[in-house]
Amino acid sequence: MIKQRILSGTGLIVAAVLAIATIILANTAFIGLRLDLTENKLFTLSDGTLNIIKSLDEPVMLDLYFSRKAMIDIPQLVNYGDRVRDLLDEYAKKSSGKIILTVVEPEPFSEEEDQAVASGLQGVSASAASDQMYFGLVGTNSIDDEVNIPFFQPSREAELEYDLTKLIYNLANPEKRTVGILSGLPQIGKYIQGSSNQWTIMKIMDEFFNIRSLSPEEKEIKGIDVLFLVHPKDFSEETLFSIDQYLLGGGKAMIFIDPLAEADNPQQGPQSQYTLPNVSSDLKQILDSWGIVVSPDKVVGDMRSAIRVQTRGDRGIEEINYLPWLQLGAANLNRTDFVTSDLKTINVGSAGAIEKNEDSQLEVTPLIESSTEAMAMDRVMLMIQRNPAQILSNFISEDRKFNLAVRLSGPIKTAFPDGIVLTETGVEDEEASETIILPQVTEGNVNVILIADTDILSDSFWINKQSLFGIEIPQTFADNGNFIINALDNLSGSNDLISSRSRGEYSRPFDVVNRIRLEAEQQHRQQEKMLEAKLAETEQKLLELQKQGSGNDLILSPEQSREIEKFRQEQLNTRKELRSVQHELHKNIERLGTVLKFINIGLIPLIIAIAAVAAGLHRIQRASKAA
Repeated sequence: MIKQRILSGTGLIVAAVLAIATIILANTAFIGLRLDLTENKLFTLSDGTLNIIKSLDEPVMLDLYFSRKAMIDIPQLVNYGDRVRDLLDEYAKKSSGKIILTVVEPEPFSEEEDQAVASGLQGVSASAASDQMYFGLVGTNSIDDEVNIPFFQPSREAELEYDLTKLIYNLANPEKRTVGILSGLPQIGKYIQGSSNQWTIMKIMDEFFNIRSLSPEEKEIKGIDVLFLVHPKDFSEETLFSIDQYLLGGGKAMIFIDPLAEADNPQQGPQSQYTLPNVSSDLKQILDSWGIVVSPDKVVGDMRSAIRVQTRGDRGIEEINYLPWLQLGAANLNRTDFVTSDLKTINVGSAGAIEKNEDSQLEVTPLIESSTEAMAMDRVMLMIQRNPAQILSNFISEDRKFNLAVRLSGPIKTAFPDGIVLTETGVEDEEASETIILPQVTEGNVNVILIADTDILSDSFWINKQSLFGIEIPQTFADNGNFIINALDNLSGSNDLISSRSRGEYSRPFDVVNRIRLEAEQQHRQQEKMLEAKLAETEQKLLELQKQGSGNDLILSPEQSREIEKFRQEQLNTRKELRSVQHELHKNIERLGTVLKFINIGLIPLIIAIAAVAAGLHRIQRASKAA
């Protein structure tokens, strides 16, 4: 008996030692092995990121400045910092030595802190008396180009992979990307470079990209990274054909079309005073082949997003909603797309609606959309009737959202399957000759951002200009410019960078707890309504009793006294019920929390321990039988 107990005790010790040894061996042997079991694959790099990492020709150095000790009292930042470091470790492991990661914890007044400041990182203080904390990234390439992320904002955690991949891509491709501009608006184009009529967006684009002006007569679009196509009104078939072939060949584009371009002021002759000016553009032939429809005759009006304007009414100057001009906030912007995820407000003017046909194979991702309190209004009516009050009186909500800007991706076919016919007139014989040009590319994949508005580019919708000491200083009141730069920056990268996904949310809501709380609160509100009803009913009875009294309202009859006492008792009982509901709410949540803690902290380790003991006893029994 004693011998069996000794053997049993020895078996348990051996099982414990084996368990510890197994853990140590696993931590050593499988340190590079990772298994991502999260719902949105939060710790798995996307295919686009992996392609960019594998295509690196030269080393990229990444220095992560992370003041972990200084942030110990801010667990949110510490946990986020650990996730950033783990993700960067994954980048380095997948790069075959091309990404060299260094983690630096800058101490106050140290050389590392000086380097962080010199590299443009942003220091923050937890309090007025505390030292600066750093949580940023500095990347350098072989020719000493430097790109940084000044501070990792937890609010951008969903865009973390995209931001890191973009930084690496920019270091691997340091040259400025080229944007080719093809425009039907005089405010956009090279021929007014430096002119006071030029829109501010052109100057901002020139800071970030190489700008190349394209002529509508160019037979082939090449040598650019992104096509910036604005208001393609009255473009020739040859120009449309060159756009078609550029996009089918893998070219990326940002396209602005408009049913009512308010900045377009065509010259009107005396004969056209009774006709409406042509201020619309639709790119119909190309979009039809993609299965995308933007009606040139409809403008989106939105009651909820309309900008208030001043107008003269019957009572003088008054403010009123002008339905075609929209101020679109966070609820109208795609929070998961990198182009719009960080923007707050975008203003548009007389925008069209983008729709997809059922037979279209394109993936349409809304970037900017109206609210549900919107309708498609007749463009001609808006051009004739500019009175905001009259437009408002004709509004009937269609109770649906309209897409104002979208990202288009997927397979397309040429809009010119039979080619185009060019007619040339000879100089000597003056005889016309026809040449058929067939498409070189008939199928391909498109990467385009389509906006059904050109006025989004106009200064009047997002810029205020103020003069200071004779210098004109623009001040923004909307994110239109950031939207344009974000989109061009995104499109001018590789297709792998464009395809980088949002990583999703790391926080997981307590759905069961929220459901219990919601049910209890609903019951609580019902009890409150019952109490209010009882109170109103009792007060009414008291008034009726007072009217039937002896005329002295200060002297209460026995019946009044009993009614008051009854009300007070009902009030006390109802309050007790309310307290009971609140108590039951907290009880249910605490009970659920206790169960979860037991499962996480006690049950799982207990199951493992029981399994280990059972395995040890089984081995001992087998050994005893063998002996």
